[in-house]
Amino acid sequence: MKITVNGVVEEYAADTAFEAVAAAHQEEYGNEIALVVVNGKIQELHKKIKEDCEVSFLTLRDSIGHRAYVRTVKMMFLKAITDLVGLDDLERVKVEFAVNNGYYCTVKGNLRATEELAAAIQKRMMELADRRLPITKKYYPMGKCMKLIREHGMKDKVQLFRYRRSSGVNLYCLDGFYDYYYGYMLPDTGYARHFQVQAYDKGFMLVMPSEKEPFVLKPFCPQEKLFSTLKEATDWGVHVGIENVGGLNDVICGNHMQEMILWQEAEQERRIGEIAQKVTEHSHVKFVMIAGPSSSGKTSFANRLSVQLRALGKIPHLISLDDYFVNREDTPLDEKGDYNFECLGAIDVEMFNQDMLKLLGGEEVELPAFNFKTGHREYNGHMMKLEEEDILVIEGIHGLNPKMSYSLPEDSKFKIYISALTSLNIDDHNRIPTTDGRLLRRIVRDARTRGASAKRTIQMWPSVRRGEEENIFPFQEEADVMFNSALVYELAVLKQYAEPLLFGIREGEPEYFEAKRLLRFLNYFLGVDSASIPNNSVCREFVGGSCFKV
Repeated sequence: MKITVNGVVEEYAADTAFEAVAAAHQEEYGNEIALVVVNGKIQELHKKIKEDCEVSFLTLRDSIGHRAYVRTVKMMFLKAITDLVGLDDLERVKVEFAVNNGYYCTVKGNLRATEELAAAIQKRMMELADRRLPITKKYYPMGKCMKLIREHGMKDKVQLFRYRRSSGVNLYCLDGFYDYYYGYMLPDTGYARHFQVQAYDKGFMLVMPSEKEPFVLKPFCPQEKLFSTLKEATDWGVHVGIENVGGLNDVICGNHMQEMILWQEAEQERRIGEIAQKVTEHSHVKFVMIAGPSSSGKTSFANRLSVQLRALGKIPHLISLDDYFVNREDTPLDEKGDYNFECLGAIDVEMFNQDMLKLLGGEEVELPAFNFKTGHREYNGHMMKLEEEDILVIEGIHGLNPKMSYSLPEDSKFKIYISALTSLNIDDHNRIPTTDGRLLRRIVRDARTRGASAKRTIQMWPSVRRGEEENIFPFQEEADVMFNSALVYELAVLKQYAEPLLFGIREGEPEYFEAKRLLRFLNYFLGVDSASIPNNSVCREFVGGSCFKV
């Protein structure tokens, strides 16, 4: 067979595994090869050459390759704990959510998560890695698939596959242990050697390297506020009986969607009310600083918090840090020469601090408004003077950065971190990354409000994520409170809006792989009409119909 690799034609025998081709070209890549792209389609390295083709490779530093590494380590963890404990004493293992560079996993059954068990699991996983056991994939008709997953006690997958449209499923097998994964895997356990298992809270933290440094295992740094917020959302899902996509689909089919939407919105309103109460308990607070990553629903949250503050006797005034952008020609440039709107230098920090100090001192100030069409800050007679019951509700990505409000007294500030921290899982072993929910939110909103294509949004997403890593996440634990804006039902709603946009990305375009991945992901969900969503919901900020100016 003739294989074209990076423009060079080579010959290989038919049925040669692509892993052999990858080995011959490994030195050309800076990082270990994880997957192969064959004629524009991603495949796992154990796949065999069947025809003449053009190939390229993805490494562990590519996002798709890194996700394959994470899945492989998770399967090794599940295999190891099953080997040590046995199915009789192990009722359930669930990969709950990610915190920093760790994945929190819980266990149910006749055992406790101890440091001794964590060390035993780690040792067993290293034994699996040393043996370089193959991870095989095989297509099973649905009947056979259901039999296998029932034998392994995976009730969550029985629930998930009930809504599967295809007549069968691909299952992975590692030394007799079967499981299902949403996404690609590495060819054998020898590829995954960097991990750590440690007891944490009531479960285990499975620590792994980052995408940027795939061979560097950094110590796990606890983020207690983030962990607590994610755990609270997970517990709420358990309370209402929706822990995974299968559970959500059951509610949709059971005609209980309207009730569930009302439960979720009531829960969010309750928490916003509690935050407003905390703000009013601090008599010196004049500035509520709200920050969060892209598409976290900052604007809707700020408006809903303002309503609650008003109900408690305060007079809130909304201010967007975007109105303090420097003029376009003064905006810093990134390494590619493009305007860097994410960095702190894009904000006139000095002007903001001057205005806020004047307001705090009882002076009247004319506040600016940034004209995004002209790229210049304008003054249109918006005058303000703070009275005793007035509070400024300020939202923007740099709201928690101490440099943003360096001159303001600490006791005058109340800091809130907001993000869409998805607690819903596809099933027990396949979590939904919080970034996927935010990306889908942004794709839908960008198309509706800016006329931007899904291709453009996906193209810009890595830059947005880098900005979040630099400017937002380092300060999240400094917040007085965290608010999770994720809605358990929202992906079923976003599905109808996002799918047509994602199908608009054509094969061969750089964004095609990500679009295809998101489409496969959305295929797990049954769709839900947005008509029954309240007009003050965070979801309305993205699908339209909000009663707020968002």
